[in-house]
Amino acid sequence: MIMNEKIKSSEVQLTGINGEDLGIVATSEALLMARKLKVDLVCTSLMSSPPPCKLIGAGAAKQEALAERKKDHKPKLKEIRLTPQIEDHDYETKKQQAERILKSGDAVLLVVSIRGKEGDRAKELLEALLKDLNPMGRKKTGIQLSGKQAMVQIDPL
Repeated sequence: MIMNEKIKSSEVQLTGINGEDLGIVATSEALLMARKLKVDLVCTSLMSSPPPCKLIGAGAAKQEALAERKKDHKPKLKEIRLTPQIEDHDYETKKQQAERILKSGDAVLLVVSIRGKEGDRAKELLEALLKDLNPMGRKKTGIQLSGKQAMVQIDPL
């Protein structure tokens, strides 16, 4: 995002604070207008001539760029491995790790490795984690028990 003095074009297609079209204006004049209104002059695209620019409130430009970046972010699937005989502190740590991943917009795959007859314990552990993580995300798949592991995928809200 190109802002204020970094805009090198001699003239810009200007849009006002409330979205009104102000027409083609000299860049220096647009910068003066932005300073008077205590806002930023932000160039939205460099592909056209003259480049379209907007007058946006000082902090709003950065928030808009952040929102745009988040929108472009494709969610990833991140795996967290556990064992059925997990201690309380370790459980909390893994839960917080999953919460952090879900808040960042990525999906979580919880995998519990099973040895012997630990299948029921593994299922109980995943059900407890699903219950604790319910405010952050919802399960995409049911709990799958297969051979040596149990797993469930949780997508962010």
